[in-house]
Amino acid sequence: MSVAKTVTDATFEAEVLNSDKTVLVDFWAEWCGPCRMVSPILDQIAAEHSEKIQIVKLNVDENPATAMKYQITSIPAMKVYQGGNVVKTVIGAKPKPALEQDLAEYLA
Repeated sequence: MSVAKTVTDATFEAEVLNSDKTVLVDFWAEWCGPCRMVSPILDQIAAEHSEKIQIVKLNVDENPATAMKYQITSIPAMKVYQGGNVVKTVIGAKPKPALEQDLAEYLA
């Protein structure tokens, strides 16, 4: 079971855009193999850096409005939000060191 919180089209604004914390949204789908590979890595990062960054998951099949709004065309896609704006986008599954390097400025 993932430690990352699930967000939906209905809760996205409150949980992500209006958050005081930096939020990484993992855009994923049940059928996506690379999404399943990156999920436990994101859980580890969430557990290790919970005071710096919140990690949430949005299922693109169940929440097409948000996925369309942020032009999610390939998954896994991870977008970092600060103050309601996208400040970083990471596309594709990566090993933990590479993901931590991509997110270093938000984890420091």
